[in-house]
Amino acid sequence: MEGQSAPLTAAQRGRIRRLSQPRELSPDEEGGELNIVPFLDIIMNVLIFVLATIAVTFTATIDTTPPASQSGGVRQSVESTALNLTIFIVNEGFSLKASGGNIAPGCEGAGPGITIPKKGNQYDFESLNTCAARLKKASPEFDDETQVFITANPGTEYQTIVQVLDAVRTTPQGESLFTDANFKVPR
Repeated sequence: MEGQSAPLTAAQRGRIRRLSQPRELSPDEEGGELNIVPFLDIIMNVLIFVLATIAVTFTATIDTTPPASQSGGVRQSVESTALNLTIFIVNEGFSLKASGGNIAPGCEGAGPGITIPKKGNQYDFESLNTCAARLKKASPEFDDETQVFITANPGTEYQTIVQVLDAVRTTPQGESLFTDANFKVPR
């Protein structure tokens, strides 16, 4: 029996059986590697929750200059050639005032009343733009003027003020009207 090997004893077979069965390793015997998959799952869930619940806020700024107080000195006797357009935002519409006095309804000359009344229950920004362009073109002396004063009733919505600023900034053709806004406080 040269080619055949001797049969294994019972002790040898038992030892082979024990060594061939898989055994669980303790964390110390695994080589010190940590399973980070559960940790990453938790981090991803928290990140998705934060991104889904965060309030995104976009902030826009409007460059203005605060109103200056008038000095108590002697007034100049020379008449001002500035337009000094002031827009009053009231509940009934827009009332405009220039250095020559109040602008009449319909933007036709001087006179008392609401210059641009509301259409229905909405402010008429298109008519405001047309009136501002007409007033600026009324005299060549007003061509270089870029300043407008805006006064609003308490409780006027911020969006309305922004729309007024947009309405008097440029004409629909892109001509510059009043790019410098100043806010006044009603007395």
